[in-house]
Amino acid sequence: MPRKTIYKRDGWDEKLELIEGWARDGLIDEQIAEKMGIHVATLYEYKKKYPELSETLKKGKEIIDRQVENALLKRALGYDYEETKVTMTDKGSKSKRIERTTKHAQPDTTAQIFWLKNRKPDEWRNNDNNDAEDKLKTVVEAMEAATNG
Repeated sequence: MPRKTIYKRDGWDEKLELIEGWARDGLIDEQIAEKMGIHVATLYEYKKKYPELSETLKKGKEIIDRQVENALLKRALGYDYEETKVTMTDKGSKSKRIERTTKHAQPDTTAQIFWLKNRKPDEWRNNDNNDAEDKLKTVVEAMEAATNG
């Protein structure tokens, strides 16, 4: 009779929800393997051998990756946010004054560069003739004009 792998023996096939949660929390494969008590190379073998494990990890990572993508895009484009300031009205008094202010975070050119280099590598990766830098300057100038105008 073939020997059970640690994956089956320790019941990891029944703990896929837990593993998905670790991936969703942002843990990388090395950290997940450590939590499972196995070497990362063993995790890679299990991912090949057990498609349900591979799919579980992909599903969990997809959620957090999407959140990071959205945050990067928001940062690249700029966004409005509300700032709340609470002050006491009088010394010794328990009454408070709440002041809400809408503020604007300017678009972040580093986030823009990162986004464009990864989404449109043929057009935006660094090259010898600096076309990408010229394009970026044009985009930044247009955004600044739109923001200030």
